[in-house]
Amino acid sequence: MRRFSKREVAEFYRRLSAGRPIPRTELEFINPFTLLVAVVLSAQATDAGVNKATPALFELADTPGKMLALGEARVTELIRTIGLFRTKGRNIIALSRMLIEEHGGTVPRDRETLETLPGVGRKTANVVLNVAFGQPTIAVDTHIFRVGNRTGIAPGKTPLAVELGLEAVTPARYKHGAHHWLILHGRYVCKARKPDCPVCAVADLCRYGAKTAPSGMPPAMIAARADAAPKRTLPRKRGREGPAP
Repeated sequence: MRRFSKREVAEFYRRLSAGRPIPRTELEFINPFTLLVAVVLSAQATDAGVNKATPALFELADTPGKMLALGEARVTELIRTIGLFRTKGRNIIALSRMLIEEHGGTVPRDRETLETLPGVGRKTANVVLNVAFGQPTIAVDTHIFRVGNRTGIAPGKTPLAVELGLEAVTPARYKHGAHHWLILHGRYVCKARKPDCPVCAVADLCRYGAKTAPSGMPPAMIAARADAAPKRTLPRKRGREGPAP
């Protein structure tokens, strides 16, 4: 698989950013604590499913103290529509207690400390750092792992490898929004079972060899067209390549 050039990477992000100029998470939250809870709940669940359960939960408990006072049984009841709700309810109470006892009730602003909280792994920590605190982290979930490998922009055998690859190639001006652009692209266009290549903004840059085609067009034709397109469509190199998001 031919590696992306710097110009191709910049153009890749320029197009994704043009489609969503204001990148943001689809999870609903009130403050850094409720964001942390929402991301913990989103593990092996959809954002839409989490958003159906959290309004009632956050109305009652939008701080670690209120969550701890609510109790595990009540929290579990409120999130029972979400997968693994018992384990997640236990983790939410445990992390709330830990935030109070060890961090003064505030959400830590560094990855290492966040990862010590129950139910919080690297991906969750990266989302919180990016969305709540504006840090240029790239959280790799199943969608971003697929996009990184399928397009060829940052192939890797593990989520960490893809994350490090994305961090290495993504221009600084796109790093803060990269997570959102990539995850939404994977969720709605570069889908797992049948990517929607005919409407993909970056299809001509993508290295995927089995692109889906418009009705009546043989897959081999769209693949050949995509392979040839970058030479024609990339802008000439004139200073900065694309506007900052």
